[in-house]
Amino acid sequence: MASSRKINLLQLGWSRVVALLALLNLGLVFFDLTYLRARSFYLRQVPQLTSLYDPIKGIEPHPETQFYLEQVDALAAQVPQVGLADPEVTARLEELRSLSVQLLTNDPFAASGQSRTRGRIEREFRGRTRTPLAQEAVLRFWSENYLRGAGWTREITFFDREIRPLMAANYARSVNEYGEFVNEFWRIDAFFVWLFLLDFIARTYAISRRRPDLNWLEAMLRRWYDLPLFIPIWRWLRVLPTTLRLSQAKLLNLRPIMAQINHDVAVGFAQELTEMVGIQVINQLQQTVAKGSLAEWLFHPESRRPYVQIKGRNEAQVIASKLVNISVYEVLPQVQPEIADLIHHTITNTLNQAPLYRQFQLLPGIGQFPEQVTENLSVTLTQAISSSLAGMLEDSEGSERMGRLTQSFRQVLETELQKQQNIEEIQELLVDMLEEIKINYVENIAQRGMEEVVEEMEQLHRMTGAKILR
Repeated sequence: MASSRKINLLQLGWSRVVALLALLNLGLVFFDLTYLRARSFYLRQVPQLTSLYDPIKGIEPHPETQFYLEQVDALAAQVPQVGLADPEVTARLEELRSLSVQLLTNDPFAASGQSRTRGRIEREFRGRTRTPLAQEAVLRFWSENYLRGAGWTREITFFDREIRPLMAANYARSVNEYGEFVNEFWRIDAFFVWLFLLDFIARTYAISRRRPDLNWLEAMLRRWYDLPLFIPIWRWLRVLPTTLRLSQAKLLNLRPIMAQINHDVAVGFAQELTEMVGIQVINQLQQTVAKGSLAEWLFHPESRRPYVQIKGRNEAQVIASKLVNISVYEVLPQVQPEIADLIHHTITNTLNQAPLYRQFQLLPGIGQFPEQVTENLSVTLTQAISSSLAGMLEDSEGSERMGRLTQSFRQVLETELQKQQNIEEIQELLVDMLEEIKINYVENIAQRGMEEVVEEMEQLHRMTGAKILR
C-alpha cells in the first residue's frame, strides 16, 4: 500500500515537471511568434534581449538606415569641434540631405513591415520644421541656416530622442538556401521536442502494459492530443496539450470551465434538437391529415405496414372500448340526476302537448299525482338504462352485441368521415390546429429555452451523486 502510494506520488511529481516544462515551452513559442511585432518595444526597454534573440531570427541592422545613423553620429562628433561653417560639416550636411531624400523615396522600412515607421518619421520632421512636405522638411532640417537658427544642440537632441529609435528599430532578415527567412528557434525547441517525445513513448507504453485490452498503438491514439508537443509545425497548437497536462497534474482546475462549456453546448443542442424533432413530428401529422389517410390509419391497422404494432392490438379499438367502459361504469352513475332531469323534462313536455293529459290534471283529487308519476318514471328509466348497459357489457351475448354496435358505429363513422365535405372540413381544422401547436411550441422553446430543463437535469445529477456518496 505504501509503495503504491509512493509510486503515485512519483508519477504525479513527474507529470507536474513535464506540465511546467510544457508551459515554459508554450511561452517560448508565443514569444517567438510575437517577437517581430514586439521587437521595437524590446529594443527600447530590454536592448540586451534583442541582442541575444536577433541572431535566432536572422535579424541584422538594415544597411541603409544604419549608414544614415552612422553619418549623423559622425556629424554630431564633428560639429562641436569645428562648428557648422566648416567645409567638411557643410559637405556632410549635403550628404545627409541626399540620404534623407533617398530614405524617404526607397522606403527601407517596407521589407520589415514597418512602413508606418517611415510615416511617423516624416510627421516628426514636418512638425519640427513646420514644413508641409516631407522632402522639404528633411532638406530644411539638415541645412546650416536652420541648425544655426534653431540651435544645434537642441535639434540633435530632438533627433536622438524622436528619430533615432525609429530608425534603429528597422532591420533586415537573412534568407536561407530555400529562400525563406532564417529562423533558428528550432534549436531551442529541439530540447523540448525530444523530451516530450520520450515522455509520450514511455507514457503510452505504460498505459498499454497496464491495460491488456489496449495495444501500444491504441494507447498512442488515446493520447492523440499530445502530438503537437513534438511536431515542429503549428506550434501554437501546443496550447491544448499544455492545458490538459496542467489539469492532469492538478496544477490547473478546468472543471468549472468544462462544466460551463458542457452546459452551454447541452442547452443549444437540446433546444435545436427538440425544435427539429417537434416540428418534424407535427409536419408528418399534417402530411398524413392532408393526404386523407388519417381515418384509414386509425381504423385499418393492417394498412400501416411496415408500421410496428406493439402487443399486436389495435389501439383505436382498445381506446374506444375503454371509453365505453368508463362511460357506463364511472360516468353514467355520477350523472344520473342530470339524465333523470332531462328525461323528466322530455316526458313532461310530451304529455303537456296531449289534451287528455291536461284534462286529467284538472280532475279533483289528482293534483300533483301525474307529476310524481312522471318523476318516478324518469328515475326508473335512468337507472334501468344504466343497469342495462352495465349488464350488457358483463353478459357475453350483450358484449357481443355491443361489439357489433361498435363495429357498425366505426364503419358508419369511417364512411361519413370519407365524404368529401367532411374530409375537407376536418382536414383543414386538424392542419390549422397542428400549425398552431407547432408555432406555439417553437415559440415556447424560444422564450423559455432549455435552461430550466438542463438545470433540472444537473440538479438531479447532483442529488444522485450525493446519495451515492452517502
